[in-house]
Amino acid sequence: MKFTQPWGRQRLSFLLEKAASREAKMWKVYVPKKPSSQDTDISPAQRDEAVRWLTELHSRLQLYPETLVLAVSILDRFLAPIKARPKYLRCIAIACFFLAAKTCEEDECVPSLRELAASSSCGCSPSEILRMERIILDKLNWDLHTATALDFLHIFHAMVLSCRSGFLDSMLGLNRSQHLALLTQRLYHCLADHTLIQLRGSMLALALITLELETCCPDWLALTIDLLKRAQINSSELIRSRELVARRLSTLRASLPPNTVYIYQPLQSQTALRHPGPSPPPPSLRGTTPSSTPLLPSYRHLLEGRRGVEEMEVDDFFDGIKRLNTCSVLLSRQEGSSSPCPPLQPVSAS
Repeated sequence: MKFTQPWGRQRLSFLLEKAASREAKMWKVYVPKKPSSQDTDISPAQRDEAVRWLTELHSRLQLYPETLVLAVSILDRFLAPIKARPKYLRCIAIACFFLAAKTCEEDECVPSLRELAASSSCGCSPSEILRMERIILDKLNWDLHTATALDFLHIFHAMVLSCRSGFLDSMLGLNRSQHLALLTQRLYHCLADHTLIQLRGSMLALALITLELETCCPDWLALTIDLLKRAQINSSELIRSRELVARRLSTLRASLPPNTVYIYQPLQSQTALRHPGPSPPPPSLRGTTPSSTPLLPSYRHLLEGRRGVEEMEVDDFFDGIKRLNTCSVLLSRQEGSSSPCPPLQPVSAS
């Protein structure tokens, strides 16, 4: 399927509208539970630990990404209105995972209940999982179909490629599947953070895709505004969501091979080109954090060209992006390192 064709874009718009409609019906505002000294309710930290445990199990079983994301969605929807003891958390989580697997996977790929109980080491029997599965279905009115963050991530990613089909090969050297797999891994990382439950799936997906575009696409802001218009999302909500997601992704450190080579490129603004001076502008490190590349001079130019069309407050959006960049720099300093570059080693002549 070629998304560059007009009918492909219409199909994507239809899928987005359908997913947004489903999300609006199912979405409930997340209300944090009051901490209790008694062991009577599952804490947010215990919820995050259960999500990480499901992520490891999902990786071992090599199931579809939709299975894990739907399992986490079912888990959050079930835990939101009820109080459950922490000792039942793994039984609840594995039952949600089993429901998601039967919903998303092919029949021959769904693990048997006995195999799932044994491989997960959940500490409960198959009959206990079945009883918990029935409780979950009753609480959710047997309605497991919902629009997840992964659904919106697929749609937004396809929309971007329909407009900029060649930017992946030219900027990142990745094909569609590889780039989407990279974004999916970041989504897994975000799902294991209870502070992001307050974000709708569409908002979380849009924050992820725009943070990625900022690092690899020169006109990312124009694409962001177009996605905002299609998804009918407020720009101030997106700015706040980007700050939360960027803070979460800052804890995700990619494993770098030894002797990694870093290439620095100096900034060349229009002022520097018109009035060259003796001191060049400071260099920028490309590819450090999602918001570390200082492209601020070009933001206002892109926004002002679309002021009448998008009907949004340019100054508020610009200030929000500037605040996000400042937040990323402060976070990196708080972590004790302003750059992920390994220390340089002297070259020994043999």
